[in-house]
Order: sequence, then C-alpha cells, then structure tokens
Amino acid sequence: MKKEKRIVKKPFERLEAGETFVNSEPGNSMTPILKSRQRVVLAPTKWEDVNVGDIVYAKVAGRFFTHKVSAKNDDRGVQISNNHGHINGWTKHVYGKVIKILEDGEEWTENEKS
Repeated sequence: MKKEKRIVKKPFERLEAGETFVNSEPGNSMTPILKSRQRVVLAPTKWEDVNVGDIVYAKVAGRFFTHKVSAKNDDRGVQISNNHGHINGWTKHVYGKVIKILEDGEEWTENEKS
C-alpha cells in the first residue's frame, strides 16, 4: 500500500485560502506582548483592513514576521515593527491578523472566531 504524501501549507498560503488557525514563532522581538513560541490565532486580512497597533502576519523585504503595524499610508501600505522599536519596513503584503493571544495550555477552536 502506497503512503499518501501530506502537503503542509505555509502560514501565508493558509491565510490566502481563508483559513483561521493557531500559529507560533520563535523569537523575542515582540516581548512582553508575545513570548517566544507563544501561540496566537491568525485570521485572514488585507493591509487596508488593519490599524496601527494591530499585530499582523506580513512579508517585508522577503521575510515573514508576526509584528505590529506602526504606521499606515495609502500609498506605501503599512509599516511593520517589532515591540522594541525596530522598523522592518513598509509593505502591502499583509496576510493575517492576530485575533487572540493564547496563554500556556489554552485551547482554541474554529467556532471561537472573532
């Protein structure tokens, strides 16, 4: 019997497909709001629908970040920054928005969408 190959989608692909899901990333650039590998719920969005202060999943200069929106401009899109003042840059490639930060051991189910 042939084993079926499982295709794992990247977070931006899941968001582009309209999926809301739990994700986590390593790093301390968003402390104390997010700890390294802290689980968050990402929901699909576009750059036009986010506001300064929102935490988003975005691509800036070829890299993906779960960082804050620090500024917004109709021509440039949104400015993405970490929680320690470092600016990653401007982008219109925003795929998702953090709709919930999960505490250790906290579960989330699809029917909890905000």
